[in-house]
Amino acid sequence: MGQDRGKYDFYIGLALAISSSIFIGGSFILKKKGLLRLAKKGSMRAGQGGHAYLKEWLWWAGLLSMGAGEAANFAAYAFAPATLVTPLGALSVLVSAVLSSYFLTERLNLHGKLGCLLSILGSTTMVIHAPKEEEIASLEDMAKKLVDPGFFVFATLVVIVALIFIFVVSPRHGQTNILVYITICSVIGALSVSCVKGLGIAIKEAIAGKNVFKTPLAWILLLGLVGCVSTQINYLNKALDIFNTSLVTPIYYVFFTTSVLTCSAILFKEWGHMGADDMIGTLSGFLTIIVGIFLLHAFKDVSVSLATLAVSIRKEDHAAPAANGTASHSNYELLHSESTEDLDRGLPYDSVSRRNGALTSSLDV
Repeated sequence: MGQDRGKYDFYIGLALAISSSIFIGGSFILKKKGLLRLAKKGSMRAGQGGHAYLKEWLWWAGLLSMGAGEAANFAAYAFAPATLVTPLGALSVLVSAVLSSYFLTERLNLHGKLGCLLSILGSTTMVIHAPKEEEIASLEDMAKKLVDPGFFVFATLVVIVALIFIFVVSPRHGQTNILVYITICSVIGALSVSCVKGLGIAIKEAIAGKNVFKTPLAWILLLGLVGCVSTQINYLNKALDIFNTSLVTPIYYVFFTTSVLTCSAILFKEWGHMGADDMIGTLSGFLTIIVGIFLLHAFKDVSVSLATLAVSIRKEDHAAPAANGTASHSNYELLHSESTEDLDRGLPYDSVSRRNGALTSSLDV
C-alpha cells in the first residue's frame, strides 16, 4: 500500500509540475497581450511609469495565471521529488515560446523548434528515470534530515559562498560578469527549494488534521523561504536589468537546477532509490533540456528556416562541380577565349594577366 501511495503521489506531483509550467508560460502571453492592447489605445506604457495595465483584464488574467502556476509548483514539491519538479520548470519557457509564435506573431525559427523538441525529449527522459519514492513524509523526518552532518556542511558552504559573492565579489564584478548575480540566486535557490519542500509537507499534514504549525520548524522554514526568495528576486532582477534576458534565462536555469539537484541528493537522499541506469537517464535528460533551452534562447534572433537551408543546399549543389574540375575547365575555356580576343585586338599579354589573374605574360618569364 505504501508503494502504491508513493506512485500515486508521484503522478499528482508530476501533473502539478506540468500544469504549473503551462500556467506560468501562458501568463507571460496574457500579460504581453494586455500591454500591447494598451499601447494600441495610446495609454502610457508600463516602461514609462504608467499603470493603465491595472484596468486591463488580460493583464489581470496573466497575473492570476502566474499565481496559479506558482501555487501548483509549490504544491508539486509536497508530492513529487525535487529532482523531478525543478527541471520541469523549463517547460514554462517552452510553453511561452510556442504560444508567442501563435498569439504574438513572434517567429519561432528552426533552432527554436529544435530546442522545444529537445526540451520535451529531455523532460520525458527525466520523468521516466526520476525517483518515484520519497525519504521524507512528515516534519519529523524533515527535522532529522536538516541536522544530518552532510546537509549541515552543504548548507554552511552555501551560506558562505553566498555571503562572499554578495559582499566581496558582487561590488567589484557584478556589473560586468553575468555569473556573479546568477550564482547568488542559484545557491540560495537550493535552500529555498528545501524550505518549499518542508512547508509543502507541513501543509499536507495540516490538511490531514495534524496541528503542525505549533512546531517551531514550520515557522523556521517559512522565515527561511521569505529570506531566500527575497534575495533571489533582488539579484535576479539585477541580472536581468544589466544583461540580455536571452543569456540570463538559460544560464540561470542550468545553475539553479544543478544546485537544487545537488541539494536534493544530499538532503532528501532521492538518488538513493535510483539505479545506475536511472541516474544516467536523469542526467542525460537534464543535459538534453539544457541544450534545448540554449538553442531556444541563443539563436532566437537568427533567421533560420527549412526554406533557407534548402536554398543553401541548392547553392552548394551548384558549386559542387568546381570541386570535380568541371567549373575550372569551363573557366579556362572562357579565359582562353578572352585572351585570344585580346590578342586579336593587339592587347599585350601583360594587360591580360592583370585583368583575369589567371594567365601570365610571357614578358614576365
